[in-house]
Amino acid sequence: MWSSVGSVVAERWEGGSVECRVDEVAGEVPVALVYDGISHAVMLASPGDLEDFALGFSLTEGIVGEAREIYDMEIVEREEGIEVRMRIAGERLHNLKNHRRSLAGRTGCGLCGAESLEQAFRNLAPVATELRLDPQCLHTALGQLRDLQRIERVTGATHAAAWLDTDGRIAALREDVGRHNALDKLVGHLASAGADFARGAVLVTSRASHEMVQKTAAMGIGLMAAISAPTDLAIRMAGRLNLTLVAFLRRDSHMIYTHPLRLRP
Repeated sequence: MWSSVGSVVAERWEGGSVECRVDEVAGEVPVALVYDGISHAVMLASPGDLEDFALGFSLTEGIVGEAREIYDMEIVEREEGIEVRMRIAGERLHNLKNHRRSLAGRTGCGLCGAESLEQAFRNLAPVATELRLDPQCLHTALGQLRDLQRIERVTGATHAAAWLDTDGRIAALREDVGRHNALDKLVGHLASAGADFARGAVLVTSRASHEMVQKTAAMGIGLMAAISAPTDLAIRMAGRLNLTLVAFLRRDSHMIYTHPLRLRP
């Protein structure tokens, strides 16, 4: 029912003339993440790689600590959208229910679950990886990126998150209409494959926001490179969490905002 790429008929205007043509567009669908019958979040996402998405979201948001704490997962397509139904460890479900009670009665919150400024961000430990990466690896990976973005090539509407090994090779990539979703899908795929998060880096096609930094650091990944700009909060958070933050990645240049020693000269 739901597809990552669809076809529509549109009118193209150019130089005063109009022609009808078939255009490829990116799919977007409401995806409900349901834990033991409790609908926790509804995200607008591309309808592919949803198992990776659900696992990655559960890990980066701290709902579970390990992939094995998700006992079962089922993808259910409905007319209104898609449900990802999961069964998780009892202790994790208890914590999730307590968190949901803290949300009761609130509307329009910018950082849901936070009652004070001190609670606005998760209390994460600094990244401990001793990763070292040749700076040229980032540019090698950037050159590979476009060919691997299958949905972006035909629609122009998706973000990508890629996993770089220490040779600068893109070992995995996930796409989504949402930048956070693409990163969650990548994390979920890597967790399923048993990847060592300390031995690689993340490359994203979006800006570097504090949410992206927080999700990356939560997995113990030591370096995130973004094609677009960082925010000041992302830079401060990356500095505190011992994460190397690179932005404005171009063919022959980049900016390093925090912890530059992970990039060898």
